[in-house]
Parts: sequence; structure tokens; C-alpha cells
Amino acid sequence: MIKQKLTRIKNEINQAWTVSIKDVRVYYLTPGMIMFGFLMPFFMFFSYSVGSNQGASEGLARLLAMTSFFTAGAAGPFIIPTERRIGTYDRLLAAPMSLLTLLLGKTVTGAIFAMAVSLLALGAGLLIFGASIDQPLMAVAGIIFSAFTFSSLGLIFGSIPTTKPGDVQMPSTLLRWGLLFISGVFVPLSQIAPSLRWISYLSPLTYAQDLMNHAVVGSGNISPWISGGILFISGILFLLPSIRMHHQARIKGV
Repeated sequence: MIKQKLTRIKNEINQAWTVSIKDVRVYYLTPGMIMFGFLMPFFMFFSYSVGSNQGASEGLARLLAMTSFFTAGAAGPFIIPTERRIGTYDRLLAAPMSLLTLLLGKTVTGAIFAMAVSLLALGAGLLIFGASIDQPLMAVAGIIFSAFTFSSLGLIFGSIPTTKPGDVQMPSTLLRWGLLFISGVFVPLSQIAPSLRWISYLSPLTYAQDLMNHAVVGSGNISPWISGGILFISGILFLLPSIRMHHQARIKGV
């Protein structure tokens, strides 16, 4: 019995990985992924950084949080509607694997993309701008946790039953922009009024940014254990709306 369960888990992991590798090969170099997942976080970071007095390490911490946030969340809203339009997503839903396995494969797609771009940003910060990292292992853990969490968040918008990526990119981008300004990225948590700070704690980006601050700069406002735990739990919880929306779409025949 235990052996059968382990074999099934192994098969589900292999199926999720196969879905992810397929998406990596097909979609990573498409214009939509490059624009929303690669260029946007860098454009926003440099537009904010010009004229600011932040140090290289502080800037790197912000860049890593923004990169994970935008890049990981770009995959689901772009890939799933595109596959619905060309018909490949229906074949994936009909394949002999669970819905959770399919969604995990899509989550891994966005997470890998975010981790790759974050490592590129990290290398640029260290080699070009002369930044330093206080705790390298925590930085790596922060990138991984943030990538999976925000990829799971983007999957919610990708689960909207539409065949047009633009229909979900707009609300997805609006949400991310709103969270960006309340999560300690542009305005540090310590400078936010205490009466308004509770709003920041509702955003998962707050914990990703604070975790990067601990890892890169060496200081933050929240325990890194709390930030990592909340990111992990949030990543799991974000899968639930996606599963429900897929079930509802199946019932309605969308």
C-alpha cells in the first residue's frame, strides 16, 4: 500500500515536471513573457532608482523582491489563456493526471522563470554595482520561496476561463501595482504610518521584501522565519482558488 502511494506520488511529480519543461521550451522566449516577466521589473526598478539615495545592497534587495514578484506571476496569466486559445490546455485537462498536478506544473514554470531572472539580477548587482550579500543562503531561500508563492498567485488569474491573455493581464497587473506600493518596496515599513502598516502585512510581497532585506542588507522588521513561513503557507493557499475556478469552469463547460 505504501509502495503504491509512493509510486503514485513519483508519477505525479514526473508529470508536473513534464508540463513545466514543455512550458519552458515553448513559452519562455515569447514576447508576452519577455515583456511582462523580464523587462517590466527592471524598468520599474530603474525608474525608481534614478535620483534615489539608496545604497547598492538596498537596491539589490528591492530588485530581487520585484523580480520574483513580477516574473513569477507573469507565467500563469499568459500561458494558460494562450493554451486555451490554441486548444492544448483542454488536452492537458483530459490527460491522465490530477488537476493539482497540472497546476503544480504551471506553478513550477513561473517559479523557474523567476529564479532564473532573479539570479541574473543578483549577478548584475554583485558584479556591476558592487553590492554585497549579508546571508547568501537566506537570499537563495528567499528567492525560491518568493518565486513559488508569486507563481501560485499568478495562477489564480490564469485560471479565469478566457482565451485572451489580455483579459487577465490587466487585472493581474493592477493587483501587482497596488501591492507594490504598500509592501515596503518603495517606502520602507519603518516609514509607513503605524495606523496604515497593518495593510502592508496583508500583502505577501511585504514578507518577500523583508526577507530580502534580512538576506542582503542584514536587517529587517519581521523575523525571517515568520516571513518564510507566511510565504510558504500563502503559496499553498493561492492554489485553492485556482482549483475551485477550474472545477467551476468544467461544470459550466467553459
